[in-house]
Amino acid sequence: MVKISDLRAREVINVVDGRRLGMIKDIDIDLEEGRITAIILPGAGGGRFLGFLGKEDEIVVPWEKIRKIGADVILVEVNSFTDPRHELRTKY
Repeated sequence: MVKISDLRAREVINVVDGRRLGMIKDIDIDLEEGRITAIILPGAGGGRFLGFLGKEDEIVVPWEKIRKIGADVILVEVNSFTDPRHELRTKY
């Protein structure tokens, strides 16, 4: 069994392009089902002026896109960020 605090200490890497997506910022949990539905990563934060013009962008990776949870990293399989049809949702 893996604790949420242990998950947050692992770096997330996209197996599609090898890109480091960062560390887990938050976790989305379905309380009725009692399961994790997504991991939330900090976004690029572009389009903001010194943090005053809104919340930081977040990258939401659905749990189904997680391919492997290792000792040091979490491997996810998501399309490129430049693809407008990518599977990640940006949360504002």
